[in-house]
Amino acid sequence: MSRRSRKAAAQAKKTAKKPPPQQPARRRPGMRGWRGWGAGEAVVVQAADEWRGTSVQVCGMWPFAIGTGTPMVGVPIGRNLQSGATLCCDPISWFQRAKLISNPSAFVLGKPGLGKSTIIRRMATGLAGYGVQPLVLGDLKPDYVDLIEALGGQVITLGRGRGHLNILDPGEAKAAADRLTGAARSQILADAHGRRLTMVSALLTIMRSAPPSDREETILDRALKVLDERHDGVAVLPDLLKVIQDAPDEVRQVALDRGSIERYREVTDNLEASLIGLVGGGRLGQIFSAPTTTPMVRDRPVVFDVSGIDDSEMDLQAAVLLACWSAGFGTVNIANALADAGLEPRRHYFVILDELWRALRAGRGMVDRVDALTRLNRQRGVGMAMISHTMSDLMSLANEEDRMKAKGFVERSGMVICGGLPSAEMPMLQTAVPFSRAEQEMLIGWQDPPAWDPSTNKEAEPPGRGKFLVKVGGRPGIPVNVLLTSVETAINDTNKLWHQASRVGRTDREPERSDGTAPDVTETPTPRA
Repeated sequence: MSRRSRKAAAQAKKTAKKPPPQQPARRRPGMRGWRGWGAGEAVVVQAADEWRGTSVQVCGMWPFAIGTGTPMVGVPIGRNLQSGATLCCDPISWFQRAKLISNPSAFVLGKPGLGKSTIIRRMATGLAGYGVQPLVLGDLKPDYVDLIEALGGQVITLGRGRGHLNILDPGEAKAAADRLTGAARSQILADAHGRRLTMVSALLTIMRSAPPSDREETILDRALKVLDERHDGVAVLPDLLKVIQDAPDEVRQVALDRGSIERYREVTDNLEASLIGLVGGGRLGQIFSAPTTTPMVRDRPVVFDVSGIDDSEMDLQAAVLLACWSAGFGTVNIANALADAGLEPRRHYFVILDELWRALRAGRGMVDRVDALTRLNRQRGVGMAMISHTMSDLMSLANEEDRMKAKGFVERSGMVICGGLPSAEMPMLQTAVPFSRAEQEMLIGWQDPPAWDPSTNKEAEPPGRGKFLVKVGGRPGIPVNVLLTSVETAINDTNKLWHQASRVGRTDREPERSDGTAPDVTETPTPRA
């Protein structure tokens, strides 16, 4: 290159544009804010509020940005504890519409005070809005009377001096049979006869602590048929006793008295004595020996309030619960027969068996009765909810055969809903439903006692109150927090008797506070006369 060329190249290099200086990269905060000392990084970021709407209400946002991981078919229960999404859940909707379970039943387990009855009351309330009738066939606390009254249902009170339930009353079976013809009519009448015979035998079993003999059941069966032929109106137990005492030829034939009235008296002596015990009082009182106080209807929600029966009267509790179940499912059968004939619309029922452990321990035959109900709920067109505290309640029955049957209640349930449970329950629970380690730790954490606030001298709300894990088979459980509306708060209060302070030791000079509590005193007041 010549000297002149080199000089031109150097001049061109000097006159060329210099590249602009590079700007430093702009710092951006992370998902939790600025990192570093004093920068203000947040350890926990509160989730944004989520709202739901139909495609009509939020049509501008269709299609949805993300999907939900929880079903939206059934009664709204609460929010998923992990995603915040709404969970809709009930055994009838998940069986009938969503096809998520193969059996329209739910079993609820959890320690006392954590809301087991509350979640079932929410399901019953929502199902009533869908047209399903709640049936509480034996409320032992009571927990459902306020709900059924709010739904415009029927409250049937039973107990000593509180009401009667005639086990020989066929209910609406005769009226329904008059509207039916052919096989349907015969089936309704045969079902009513079978239920009455079964209930008389069950009461005798409870009275004797042993079932009646085959001959005695045959005599009862024939005596009931004679009673239906000769008696006008609705018969009661004293009428059945009189038929056996009168010794009609039809009954004497099945008693095999060989033409001897003395032999007949000998054969029916024990049966007659047991029926006199049922009619005259005794352990079971006169609840079953008088006309039914409040007949059950089939087109409204119903609760049998048996809370007036003391827990010490286990035999009476067992007898009343069996009678309530017999009356309830008899009504369901009548409704199904009329619907099958096209005479009435199809009705579905949501049967609630709360405090199941008390019912199972009430007497012989209770486990078999519940076992039969849990196997036939699909055929009867009913959904079912069974509630108990722990698996230990079911596995503590005296008979090994009964324990295995009680365990089957959990295994056959379409869904298992668990609240807070102690760690000792996990091995027994695992034998019926598989739970992951994380799910077990969640349930154990929910059963912890509430914290104590020394400034107010009151306990905080238990950590597991209203929290449940919904399990369907081996699928991962759905943790949910049950949220109540202001309207539901009053009917879900099971501590009403503790809202008012005790009146023992108060004087007339001590006014009551506006909140119902007694004023503080420094001296022992003079008790009232």
